[in-house]
Amino acid sequence: MELTDLKVFVTVAEEGNISGAAQRMDYVQSNVTARIRKLESELGVPLFHRHPKGVSLTDKGVVFREYAASIVQMSDEAVRAVQDTPYPSGPLCIGVVDTLNCGSLMRALSSFQSRHPEVSLTLLTGPSGDLLDMVLSHKLDGAFVTGDYPPAKLLCEHATRDELRLLTPLTGDEYPDLAALKWAVSPKGCPFRAILEQWLQSIGLALDNIIEISSLETLLSCVRAGLASTLLPASVLNGDDGTIGVYPVPEPFRYTKTSLVRRNDRFTSKAFTVFAEMVKASGM
Repeated sequence: MELTDLKVFVTVAEEGNISGAAQRMDYVQSNVTARIRKLESELGVPLFHRHPKGVSLTDKGVVFREYAASIVQMSDEAVRAVQDTPYPSGPLCIGVVDTLNCGSLMRALSSFQSRHPEVSLTLLTGPSGDLLDMVLSHKLDGAFVTGDYPPAKLLCEHATRDELRLLTPLTGDEYPDLAALKWAVSPKGCPFRAILEQWLQSIGLALDNIIEISSLETLLSCVRAGLASTLLPASVLNGDDGTIGVYPVPEPFRYTKTSLVRRNDRFTSKAFTVFAEMVKASGM
């Protein structure tokens, strides 16, 4: 069983078809097919169901994928460990949940890049759930995420507490009637949506009058336009916004946290280590 065969198997499993895996690995399609058949022959079991639109893992394939992915990841980690330099250099890919205070982040990143120009930095924004999946699948070196994360698989390098605010169309000084509000929320899995749902349930209301929006800026625009209300960290508001009503949230639902997390690997690149130290020092 060759390491390349395992890499091909994992890629086919991720892509869901032979042609996509071949294109991603820059192989000819027949080579990918031959390697999968060779692997299945060595194991004595089929790993994929073949169908007109691609392939899907068999039950044995699901089991084998977990081991194969672990072996491939460890081999990649071993290469990075022996090739890592004593100073920050090389690629560094960081995920950022879009509710993170962009001003503080950009100032910190500017300082990091000026001090360590040999690091090739990539930022990817998205919801916390997607970023966590990308960290675990080795597509990100680390990520800023909001809410909980799998503690057995990830390590927290730094965490800050965020204070949540009820944001509504500007109507007056009185506290809004929550039962009368329409809500703008992120897709399911968003920690702010979950907290809002818990808050409403605690007072006998359901989160059922909603507009689902995936972009932070669109959420805020929706509130400014008077279409709906939402629950977000106070840090997303830059100074006074005369078009949004800002109200406190009851204590049990007032706080959440944003954490910089990484995989619980034995090896961490010098670039990420120094980046995490900079984040801690900046107090982001």
